[in-house]
Amino acid sequence: MTKTERIDHILERMMGIPQRDQAHSRPLESLVLTILSQNTTDTNSFKAFNALKNAFHGADGTIDWQQLVDAPREDIADVIRTGGLANQKSERIQNILCWIKREYGDYNIDFICDMDPLDVVNLFTTQKGIGVKTISVVLAFCCGAAIFPVDTHIHRICRRLGLVDDKFTAEKTFWAMQELVPKGKSFSFHMNLIYFGRIICQARKPLCEECPLTDECKR
Repeated sequence: MTKTERIDHILERMMGIPQRDQAHSRPLESLVLTILSQNTTDTNSFKAFNALKNAFHGADGTIDWQQLVDAPREDIADVIRTGGLANQKSERIQNILCWIKREYGDYNIDFICDMDPLDVVNLFTTQKGIGVKTISVVLAFCCGAAIFPVDTHIHRICRRLGLVDDKFTAEKTFWAMQELVPKGKSFSFHMNLIYFGRIICQARKPLCEECPLTDECKR
């Protein structure tokens, strides 16, 4: 049994096996939400996304992407202000939407669920504002793809557990972990590490005395 398999087994025994929420079914909406989540809290990004939805909605209640593309950028920035970096994010969202429409003829990226996940990563990260974390989150949550997203917290925990080198960037950790995560466990391992980081392996004051992974930890 590899180290990641041992860690995964311990975390599943402790927290169970998380199931993907089928509500995450619109890849383009998920992509925009994930862009809004950059450098802010989940609460703030959801507020910004819901504000965007309310301001630029179509007859069916979903976002009218063309209306969003045609809107003055400063108007979009005002709408998403609660998500932080509003000017930067409004520009990037509009540019990405224009790229999608130009390349694929419609505001729809459902096709990514039928592609090799790493091919999707390589394709979408050519666009400013879409990093490996952003697109891998969309693939994992919307498509159920076998890909392991690495955010700041998972990057920290992977280094702390000695799964990757301390000098690795988050992007290097992402590529290294794709080979290390047990087959079929990408989503559950991702979610359980997030929960583990919130309740035990916190950044500043980890609860080492309560940790079930002390034998695997470098601390």
